Amino acid sequence: MNITPFGEDGWLIAVDDPIAVATAIDARRLDDVVPGQSHVLLRGRRTEVEAALASLADVPTRRQPRAPIVLAAVWDGPDLGGVADSAGTSQADVVETMRGSTFTVAFCGFAPGFGYLTGVDERLHLPRRERPRASVPAGAIAIAAGYCAVYPTSSPGGWHLLGTCDATLFSPYRDPPSLLRPGDRVRFT
Repeated sequence: MNITPFGEDGWLIAVDDPIAVATAIDARRLDDVVPGQSHVLLRGRRTEVEAALASLADVPTRRQPRAPIVLAAVWDGPDLGGVADSAGTSQADVVETMRGSTFTVAFCGFAPGFGYLTGVDERLHLPRRERPRASVPAGAIAIAAGYCAVYPTSSPGGWHLLGTCDATLFSPYRDPPSLLRPGDRVRFT
């Protein structure tokens, strides 16, 4: 396994299944373990990182998944019609496709609580919008580049907005603070 220094105390490891590796690592002596799309970032001393990676041989590579997280959705997004047109289908079909899909949190980033969800139907794989919005409201359900997400807070964004959700995706007063964690499965109503 190739370990690349990353910042002051980070180590980047390229892996085939970042979620499985991140959940299997013995992180008791590390500062942080963060799965990404094709890497795992480990924070800590190199000797501790190497020891954590050595522990992989003795640990199952997958955690037991939690039950799917069901998020109540209202399919009222301003881009719903445009997404349907781009996919060559109706708005109702886009909504039923989203409701009928089970998504998986691949990794988190961009903002606290922002989970990049895989499992978007290929008909809905659209590039980001040509012009990002200056402000996307908290709770906006969006798709872009093969991912789905719910914006945890109001922020700029360039994804296609399909609906809204009122779930609290991040709260510093909750343990863990983020509702969505890598490997979680998500469904929309």
